[in-house]
Amino acid sequence: MRKFQFRCSECGAAYREDEVRLVCPACARQQKPGGVTRGVLEVVLEELPSTWPSAPPSSAEFLSAFLPISSPESLPPLAVGGTPLLEVPELRRALGLRRLWVKDDTRNPSGSTKDRASLLVLAKAKEYACETVAAASTGNAATALAAIAAASGIRAVVFVPASVPEAKLVQMLSYGALVLPVDGTYDDAFELCLAACEEFGWYNRNTALNPFTIEGKKTAAIEIAADLAPEIPDAVLIPTGDGVILAGLAKGFADLERCGLIKRLPRLIAVQPEGSAAIVNALGKGADTITPVPGAASVADSLTVQAPRNALQCLRSIRASGGGGVTVSDKAIIKAVAELARQTGVFAEPAGAAPLAGLQAALDKGLVDRDERVVLLITGTGLKDIPAASRAVQKPSPIPLRIEAVAKRLQHLSKG
Repeated sequence: MRKFQFRCSECGAAYREDEVRLVCPACARQQKPGGVTRGVLEVVLEELPSTWPSAPPSSAEFLSAFLPISSPESLPPLAVGGTPLLEVPELRRALGLRRLWVKDDTRNPSGSTKDRASLLVLAKAKEYACETVAAASTGNAATALAAIAAASGIRAVVFVPASVPEAKLVQMLSYGALVLPVDGTYDDAFELCLAACEEFGWYNRNTALNPFTIEGKKTAAIEIAADLAPEIPDAVLIPTGDGVILAGLAKGFADLERCGLIKRLPRLIAVQPEGSAAIVNALGKGADTITPVPGAASVADSLTVQAPRNALQCLRSIRASGGGGVTVSDKAIIKAVAELARQTGVFAEPAGAAPLAGLQAALDKGLVDRDERVVLLITGTGLKDIPAASRAVQKPSPIPLRIEAVAKRLQHLSKG
């Protein structure tokens, strides 16, 4: 059994697993409805491996060496993680960055990085004998929970904005989740999910509120480090909404430094849409907390939040790494969807392509140098939001069934 304790990321208080399940009771007294989550807990394992496990990264043997589970049998029977770190030679040439990699997390079971968090949450739900797990989501966390819950035989209840992209809605419904679209924003769905879990006794997977969401996402950092070993990334660009993915990668790299598998921490660069940039705004002001963005909006629905729930820990993680943050326009994000696909073969949803859009901004701000080892974390497949991706391409009209028509189209394209 992997022994661990929880440590509050705000006050530093330590708790046993049998004392708390979600947040620090003391700091939670400062919680305000719709505000950042107070008292976010970190998992502190008593022991970590001193050498890389020989098993594949998505295997139960590998994961159980780094995760707080009682045994490998706790893990759901669905392979999560072990996604490739791509060398992307065409993108390197186009950008003039010879040491650039893409971490392709679109290859997870539901097509999203969020599967990593749900894998661990469902493993703990099994250990706790929970029958129902609930979550609020802009879409990806809901589909991830629905997918892993289906494989685990556990009921999933998800609260999503009624505006959730159709593909994500169909995904979660197909997996058999109870889907509750709300007439409001993600922030509204989050609060309703809190109330429902309290009322019905469901285990809450909400991002940051459940400490295992951060802990589960750290496996992406562990895989990046394992694939680059003995080298270490200089910078990792991460699409950032609530701040849990970034905090998860920070936790993974910190655990690896603690056990001696890496010598230093990479800089973490948060990438947020201009219309939903509470965390990057706070970084720019040198603030320790965030100012919510009323009416936050972006084509990158997965990154659209008014008050990022894990903002406090995310800000600390970025600063501890020596990193920073950049904002990108919706136009730049849509352009990046097409550029990423054409130059790497990776088709990403807008949120997933945001790190590529943010790379130029990071270069311009001096957050990244062209000769450094840089990793872009691509978090979700473009199949989750075809309408958004279609804005980056021009659909061709049909041609007659004649070879002359092919020649004419080729001539037209060559002139264009």
